[in-house]
Amino acid sequence: MKNILYDGYLGPWMTRSMQKMRVKNVLENELTPHQRRAITGYYLEGKTITQLAGEFGVNKTTVWRTIKRGEERMRRCLRY
Repeated sequence: MKNILYDGYLGPWMTRSMQKMRVKNVLENELTPHQRRAITGYYLEGKTITQLAGEFGVNKTTVWRTIKRGEERMRRCLRY
């Protein structure tokens, strides 16, 4: 159920700056350090899965799963 009683809730009519602020807050406060490093490396720095796996010292599959779990967590946090 959507939280429409929240004071200031704008739903899909949120401004771009509000959306960016929410994404930044989720990145900083809701993700694990590994998820944060993997997501910022992949999406913001443009690194490949192979490069990230080399940096982290893990298998490529592990990096991919970490990114997917972080994305899902972000979706849950930004849903409303």
